[in-house]
Amino acid sequence: MTVQLQLLPGVGTGPTRTQRDRLEVLTALIAAPSFDPLFRTDVIAVPGDHPTYRWMCGVADCERAQNPGNDLCKEHNQQWAEVMRDGGTRADFVRAAVPLRVKAWHTAPSCLICPDNPATGRTRLCLSHQNLWNTRRRAGDDFDLWLSRQRPYPAFGSCRVLPCCEPAYHPLGLCSRHLSRYRHDGKPGGAQAAGRWMADQSQDGLMVVTYEDRARFDRWCRETGVVNRMNGKLSLVGLKPLVKAEIQWSLFAHTQGPAGAIWALAWVQYLIDHCRRQQADSLVDLDLDACSMHPRKIAKAMLKHLRLVYFTREDSKDVGFIETDHFGVRFTDREKRIDLVDVSQRWLRDLLWDYIARRLTVDPPRSRNPIDVARRGCIELSAYLEAQAPAGGHEPALLTAEAMTGFVADQRRRAEHNLRSLAPVATGHGDRRRDTNVTKGTMARAFNGARRVLREALDAGATETLGLHRAFVVTLPYGKVPTRRRRPFNDRVAKALATEANLADLERRDPNDRGMRDAWEALVLTGRRCREVLEVRLECIGRHGDLPMFWHDQTKVGNLDEGIRIPERLYQRLEHRQAKTIALFVQRNGRPPTAEERLKLALFPRRHANRNMLKGLTYSWFHRYFREWIIGLDIGRAVPHQARHTLATNLLKAGANLSHVKRYLGQVSEQMAEHYVHLANTDPRLEQALTALWVAGPGAAEPGLVLSGTEPMTRAEAEALAIDLTRRSTPAEGGFCTFQPVVNGDACPWNLNCHNCDKFVLSGADLVYWHRKREQWRMLAERAPDPATADFLHEVFEPTARAIDGLEKALAAVGLLDEALALDLRRPQDYFGRVWNTAF
Repeated sequence: MTVQLQLLPGVGTGPTRTQRDRLEVLTALIAAPSFDPLFRTDVIAVPGDHPTYRWMCGVADCERAQNPGNDLCKEHNQQWAEVMRDGGTRADFVRAAVPLRVKAWHTAPSCLICPDNPATGRTRLCLSHQNLWNTRRRAGDDFDLWLSRQRPYPAFGSCRVLPCCEPAYHPLGLCSRHLSRYRHDGKPGGAQAAGRWMADQSQDGLMVVTYEDRARFDRWCRETGVVNRMNGKLSLVGLKPLVKAEIQWSLFAHTQGPAGAIWALAWVQYLIDHCRRQQADSLVDLDLDACSMHPRKIAKAMLKHLRLVYFTREDSKDVGFIETDHFGVRFTDREKRIDLVDVSQRWLRDLLWDYIARRLTVDPPRSRNPIDVARRGCIELSAYLEAQAPAGGHEPALLTAEAMTGFVADQRRRAEHNLRSLAPVATGHGDRRRDTNVTKGTMARAFNGARRVLREALDAGATETLGLHRAFVVTLPYGKVPTRRRRPFNDRVAKALATEANLADLERRDPNDRGMRDAWEALVLTGRRCREVLEVRLECIGRHGDLPMFWHDQTKVGNLDEGIRIPERLYQRLEHRQAKTIALFVQRNGRPPTAEERLKLALFPRRHANRNMLKGLTYSWFHRYFREWIIGLDIGRAVPHQARHTLATNLLKAGANLSHVKRYLGQVSEQMAEHYVHLANTDPRLEQALTALWVAGPGAAEPGLVLSGTEPMTRAEAEALAIDLTRRSTPAEGGFCTFQPVVNGDACPWNLNCHNCDKFVLSGADLVYWHRKREQWRMLAERAPDPATADFLHEVFEPTARAIDGLEKALAAVGLLDEALALDLRRPQDYFGRVWNTAF
């Protein structure tokens, strides 16, 4: 299969720049001052420590080239594999690794005598002088004295192999490596130098080369590729102008974006050789099936860079895709190109393109999900119209409410009977599609996606311009997406997921020690969303007031750099992970990260497409190994996000209310917190929290008076009272203040003397707090120096005692006294500790 001319597999040909236009555009871009001059030459010599195309071994002072796709040379990579098998760390290996000398020069230096000829050995002599010195050395001559008497020989020129940039060292016009390759290939053409060419060179410089078949030898020189691909050089010699410019531009563009995939220079040279063999005019015409895996991946990545050059926004609309980079938007771990070709009706595809373009311009979504929903809805509608509507739906004026009614009925029938969808679903991997069945959820999303596109077009007047009937648009109903909450882990599953032996098994399953177990324990103990843990930065922990803290971004709700307390054991585990990540950075860069770099580095860096270690682990990677672990435990189905639901439920059991759960988990609202609390209908404690009673405080005229006026209250009365008090009150120590100026934000006129204020009220959630206060007063009275002082203390606390008695009486009347005494809902630090100490 050959990649299509339009750089977009599966899309029909559309208006785009011609080859001549493309070459002119690329030539202008390459000549621009912003273009790195390193990539302008036909032979690109990349420094060994280049930030993007580094090719020297990562061990400090090691002279050898990296094994392609690896940070280390072949020998050090083997040594690291042994250290890793023995349980060693990167830090241990980097400290103990011994730098190695290079076995052969990456680029041969010049001969000490004739600077135009390359040296061949450690003595740094050319082939002719090396043979002369070998003779004199056996005779016992002094090297320095012999060296001073020699004269330089004429050069053999450059290697005759077309792409080779090395100087020739033999009369055949070949460098040392290509001479070895020529002999290995059986000496095609039978080229050979005269038997005494060294003597002839030393006498008069005349050398004779004979050929059995000169044409065959010349053809071998044209068709043979580069031999030495480990010297940091890329040879573009022999490529056609356009493909050469495309590779130069792509190499530069790859250095400009965020840290991406590693393009080993050896793989790039294989791609260049493939283009040369095929005599390709452009990367667009290249037969990628004939490439090996890594060059093929690089070619596809280069085509993505070229799409931004070859297609404008309007070009992409005509061809049938949208490029998010055209709008300055890039979604994490998602393809930049959104393919719209599956929408076969041009008018519907244009409406979809306009909808996505407006969304990316005005209000870019946090993820690609809203765009994918709209795209999927239009694809489903397009497939139905193509099969059932007049003219295949290509004439919008022929579409009526009847056509939309048929689409709605077809989707409902398929969802009811679990039938196949009309349109295959993209898998997210290249151009592969898979057939799926329609469910009530996919049906609702299809309705909503197509509805958004058509309604926005209707409001903007685009449907009227197309001649599309209004009834066709408004007939499409809103789809109610069924919601299903994940359950918390039951006791058996929770125990299996927290057992040390099973956690050790998860750690063993972690390839290259990327932090699977550390991330999982952080999810369990903090209840964070998976991405919030997997994408944390290196400096995500710290101590504040001797309390261990965990700093992360809650991007879903817009809370950046949010800090929460964590248990000491999690702090120590993440601290150990920091050391491993820093050791990996040292191994890659030969130095520790700077203070500024530490703020940007990922704590759990992914292995691929992450040359600067800025990207954290992906959820798909984490979930894949987590699923394999779950299957091995044989405990049924479980997903990482259930840890968040489990923590929310356990916080409630430990005494938290919905406000505490919302704040700790970083929820948008208490309604969302309820989504994570799974005991609303099964555990009576939540019912009791909702029906809490309220009494007057110790400073009121009648301390302990039930404020509801009825005893006991019904559930509805308690909820109404709680809502009313929440609206007219503000939290205070041990209760709530109902003085409206203070509620509205003014300063307290009584200097926060809450417990003696008649505007202060107590709730059932505060009973344990006031029991502790009563114990403190009793201890003070017992230690009083005389009976008069003790009586005075009892008298001062008497109104508070009456308020407590009234609260206990009210709670006992509705059967909540024992539960209120068991739960302290006003002290978060208490229930955090309980949950941390018991894990799940």
